[in-house]
Amino acid sequence: MKKKLIGLVVAGILTMTGLVGCSGAGAEQTEAPKQEAQVEVTEGKDGLKIAIVTSITGVDDGNFNENNYNGILKFIENNPSSTVTAIQEPTGDTSAAVQAVSDIVADYDVIVTPGFQFAGISTIANENPDKKFILVDSEPAAVDDQTVFDNVYSMLFAEQEGGFFAGVAAALETQTNKVAVVNGIAFPSNVNYQYGFESGVNYVNEVFGKNVELVELPSYAGTDVTGANVGGNYVGDFADESTGKVIGSTLIKEGCDIIFVAAGGAGNGVFTAAKEAGNVKVIGCDVDQFDDGQNGDANIILTSALKVMDANVERVLQSVVDGTFKGANELRQADTDSTGYVKEEGRHQLSEDTLAKMEEIYALVKEGEVVPAANFNGVTPESFPGLPSYK
Repeated sequence: MKKKLIGLVVAGILTMTGLVGCSGAGAEQTEAPKQEAQVEVTEGKDGLKIAIVTSITGVDDGNFNENNYNGILKFIENNPSSTVTAIQEPTGDTSAAVQAVSDIVADYDVIVTPGFQFAGISTIANENPDKKFILVDSEPAAVDDQTVFDNVYSMLFAEQEGGFFAGVAAALETQTNKVAVVNGIAFPSNVNYQYGFESGVNYVNEVFGKNVELVELPSYAGTDVTGANVGGNYVGDFADESTGKVIGSTLIKEGCDIIFVAAGGAGNGVFTAAKEAGNVKVIGCDVDQFDDGQNGDANIILTSALKVMDANVERVLQSVVDGTFKGANELRQADTDSTGYVKEEGRHQLSEDTLAKMEEIYALVKEGEVVPAANFNGVTPESFPGLPSYK
């Protein structure tokens, strides 16, 4: 397998995240009426007034949005005079998402916005310097060449690290020696997951002497934002479950017994294919998807690659209370325990041997000794820092 090395960074493209990850029932994108529901934990009046504005699935999606919301709820547990209001903008349109924030900005101290569709809140932030914004899985759009804003904390996550851990788990656990990754659209964040997964498989092959094949379907190869063919298995959509199932079923027929799914709602189709096959495991994405993997008395989830959004949202909210909040655009990685994989007992099906190996490998990633390939980090899945054959 050969991948084209790409060195071109496309300005603004790295904000195209937030739709890349989880599948399972909770990630299904369905229209819902606009809602505004306040959750008051106490009747105190001196705490922060927080709003979380989400698109499409709301804060009870069991997935991406809910993970962010849980970070707010955890903050409120420790700061019980604060309150949160959940607001759902059901279209997913970027202009509508930003307008939803503009409509309520006067009423809140802090507004949390999960997803790339909220990148445009930077204009609102400039117009409301007394308000604070937490932008998750995106960087703010530039305003007159300004890219960092005093009242906006934005966080991106190193998807390639989560993908790497998924690849290591798949390669260590496969019985058929054939594994695959299914993605939605070849945005940089999705390609990061793909390249990270491929890096993990290649790492296991090199370090542990295995011969695991990465299965790709040429008719579903991805084309990234530069027009380069990145291979992989791309649905071409984040909501097309039927195509997701076709890809999943085809990969299973090709012999894959473990599939990493980073395809949004389209990944539901892969989950369905795996459940129908009965002898296939799936690796979840972004959050713990073990509940989505229930299949009668069995479960198809091997583990899940994680973006630790909740803890980071809680941390930034606490900084507002502590008076240490500072606007920044940060990439959260394993060195801050912001990427990882599910290892909680009862929420995964990894062997003890695999868990032990992954703990050692996680430490190497955390220390920067292993650096998985990403869409624009200048290395490929076949050759990256930390792989013994890297030169």
